[in-house]
Amino acid sequence: MRWENLSAPPDEGIPDGAAPAAPPLPLALPGAIARTFDTPGFAGMTFYEVRAKSIINRVPGESRVPFEWTINPYRGCSHACRYCMSGDTPILMADGRTKPISELEPGDRIYGTERRGAYRRYVVTTVLDKWSTAKPAYRVTLEDGTTLVASGDHRFLSDRGWKYVTGAMAGAGPRPYLTTNSRLIGTGRFAAAPKDSADYRQGYLCGMVRGDASLGSHPNSYGKVHRFRLALADEEGLGRTERFLSDAGIRTQRFSFAPVSATRRAITAVRTSRQRDIDAIAELIRWPEKPTDDWRLGFLAGIFDAEGSCSRGVFRISNGDDEILDQTAAALDRFGFTWVLDDPGLPNRVRQIRLTGGLPARLRFFHMTDPAITRKRSIEGAALKCQAALRVTSIESLGLELPLWDITTGTGDFIANGVVSHNCFARNTHTYLDLDAGADFDRKVIVKVNAGELVRRELAAPRWRGAHVAMGTNVDCYQRAEGRYRLMPPIIEALRDFANPFSILTKGTLILRDVPLLRQAAEVTRVGLSFSVGFVDEELWRAVEPGTPSPRRRLDAVRQLTDAGFEVGVLMAPILPGLSDDDGSIEATVAAVAAAGAISVTPLALHLRPGAREWYAHWLAGAFPHLVPRYRQLYRAGAYAPQAYQRELTARVRIAARRHGLHRAEVGDNRRPPEPPPPAPAEQLTLL
Repeated sequence: MRWENLSAPPDEGIPDGAAPAAPPLPLALPGAIARTFDTPGFAGMTFYEVRAKSIINRVPGESRVPFEWTINPYRGCSHACRYCMSGDTPILMADGRTKPISELEPGDRIYGTERRGAYRRYVVTTVLDKWSTAKPAYRVTLEDGTTLVASGDHRFLSDRGWKYVTGAMAGAGPRPYLTTNSRLIGTGRFAAAPKDSADYRQGYLCGMVRGDASLGSHPNSYGKVHRFRLALADEEGLGRTERFLSDAGIRTQRFSFAPVSATRRAITAVRTSRQRDIDAIAELIRWPEKPTDDWRLGFLAGIFDAEGSCSRGVFRISNGDDEILDQTAAALDRFGFTWVLDDPGLPNRVRQIRLTGGLPARLRFFHMTDPAITRKRSIEGAALKCQAALRVTSIESLGLELPLWDITTGTGDFIANGVVSHNCFARNTHTYLDLDAGADFDRKVIVKVNAGELVRRELAAPRWRGAHVAMGTNVDCYQRAEGRYRLMPPIIEALRDFANPFSILTKGTLILRDVPLLRQAAEVTRVGLSFSVGFVDEELWRAVEPGTPSPRRRLDAVRQLTDAGFEVGVLMAPILPGLSDDDGSIEATVAAVAAAGAISVTPLALHLRPGAREWYAHWLAGAFPHLVPRYRQLYRAGAYAPQAYQRELTARVRIAARRHGLHRAEVGDNRRPPEPPPPAPAEQLTLL
């Protein structure tokens, strides 16, 4: 069932006379209602009211958070912050690159597997069909950090055969299913492709030209002759070089270098004889004093296209030039690859850098560097082995029926984010709700209208052991929509009634509405309250967090909660590199936090998950283009800033915190409940 087939009847129980929304509904959730509100604060927003099937969710085991369970009554957020989104499940294509499953089309060539002799091997196959279907969704998390969203009927290839996401070994319809003892087969999650940049292009040209071209000037009887020539049998490498040279203002001419023969392919070449071009090429391929990561990735791609090979599972880059080998080794070291140098003792001193680590390392190299020549990227025929850390660490229901992507292939399987898979994948986070990962996250909010009753039901379940529950860690539970839907009071009431410890992290001052309930809960269990205040600059706040209360209002709320008897921590997050990480900004923020009465301040640098990364980068390029190179450098390795940057940032915040009497570094969760007021003396009144 698709949303277009659903009706959205009016509901008199919604405050402010909200009318059903007119636009077609994009989610496959039977019984859902879409609403818009005729108020300026919600202009352009649509709220999709759903009845979820579960609400208390387990956090993946490898997550960098100090809690195991969360409650998220909303998906999507009206705060409109510039750093909250996600990405798509990547599928391994026949050319060695990846493509989101939502972008596949029938006829596309991808990798599947088939058994050949004693081993199952990677083979190229064809996408026969593709569609979307709605099923209850589950999140499978693996040891290496891979997360996959699929239906319970989906199967993965494990070291003990195909396993369903959910199932049973007894009763009606028994079937093998995944457990935390299962280990999936594959290479592990795919690395992100390099971003196109001037440094990447220059690095590629350096590797290609130094590795395989002829460049120089020499005298003859008519004077000095200048020549650049590159001859390749692979059009992809030649075409990329030609294009990158053209981007640098260097024009070349094509010509046939050698015709096809019985023993070799036809070879085509490009050349130029203009001194200006020769000088420009020489400058482009000059060794940089401090190579950037973009340059290194481009260089590795170029030298592999020029001098690399990968056959029968052996990856080599061959050359006789010491500087080229040293630069190649340094670049491999920079990105954590392992390698050995093979020296056969040839007269021309040609040696080989051989990549170790098996197929996972080879695929990681191909995806990170993106060489142009696809012939060399082939893994067809490679055996599947359990080389990666692919043990299942958790399997959790998302509590929703989601649109799951299904494809059929010639082999009956495909490679999804590094594991061998059948059918039904969802787009991650907001995109698996069939919403755009960009503006839709700000404009279309999923409201779990039955959140309170679900919390009460799940807390009453015999299997629940009273574990600490964190709220506001994924989507702010006190965003603007909470003022209309009032989902938090019944949630807090349920947690209070079951004396279940909980914590709340928010940017929303609406939490003050629920102070009486929070005090009641704190009398019977541990309640932790924290506010997120990354900076106090009002202009920056308007630019990056336009839908949130201002930092001043948030700090006022901290003071009011403190006055109500709570110990409130402040998560100084996100600290934005180049925007709020200078000493002046840190000092002003910590001073304001201390003045508000917070008991602790915990710094956290900006975290850019896949999807959030692209959305934030798009905004940054428009608002602060001069910072783009710095962000590329800081977040090249992944979602988190480098450890050295984080340690230095934390140290500066701690120094400022000590100056202002904030000595505790923990986030304010799992706090003690407020102390009850002391009893009145029996006979004597105090003077003050």
